[in-house]
Amino acid sequence: MTAVELSGKVALVTGASRGIGYGVAEALVARGDRVCITGRNEDALKEAVDRLGADRVIGVAGKAHDEAHQAVAVERVMEAFGRVDFLVNNAGTNPVFGPIADMDLNVARKVFETNVLSALGFAQRTWHAWQKDNGGAIVNIASVAGLSPSPFIAAYGVSKAALINLTVQLAHEFAPAVRVNAIAPAVVKTKFAAALYEGREEEAASGYPLGRLGVPSDIGGAASFLTSEQSGWVTGQTLVVDGGVFLNAGVG
Repeated sequence: MTAVELSGKVALVTGASRGIGYGVAEALVARGDRVCITGRNEDALKEAVDRLGADRVIGVAGKAHDEAHQAVAVERVMEAFGRVDFLVNNAGTNPVFGPIADMDLNVARKVFETNVLSALGFAQRTWHAWQKDNGGAIVNIASVAGLSPSPFIAAYGVSKAALINLTVQLAHEFAPAVRVNAIAPAVVKTKFAAALYEGREEEAASGYPLGRLGVPSDIGGAASFLTSEQSGWVTGQTLVVDGGVFLNAGVG
């Protein structure tokens, strides 16, 4: 296998030991970027680093909403690679299923801390560490749940709506140095989303005009585009990557 020439660019991808985050990291490594990935489980993170290539990838274990972890992750990537051009905020949680009317507010706080405040914290730190003076791009992994009602996962949907608005705010404030965009996936086949399709994938996919659920590389490709020069005039946008499922809205 021919080695990929280094691009000279460096990315930090949160929540990337598996699933969508891993798919994003894989796409960036494939084009020649060096990457720092984060995740809660140190063993899973080490396995991901080994699969991606320890010569180009480092891992920093910790909880995304922990400010000390955010600081350490950005410090480590700067020490290891001397720059951080791209930030992909993928870390997320959805620990509750049920009506929002009965939701424990402490659970809602946890959802917002992980899905929204962690993204803001990492964006602040990469901005001050490198991007403010050198430019770059940020991609926030949102969800179609943030664009429409999301029954029984409403707190998750509200948090992703907030993340989409955070994207717009950061895009305005960080311009022209840094472009900030979001990706809103529909159901992607990951452990995180398994409850939405496991054991009934054919049925779950039947409502998608493109005939299948998403896979992590679908989101990896979108993130690769949004952190490339090909999207150099794109900022403050949310790219819906949903297999066409939103085309069915209001049909029938």
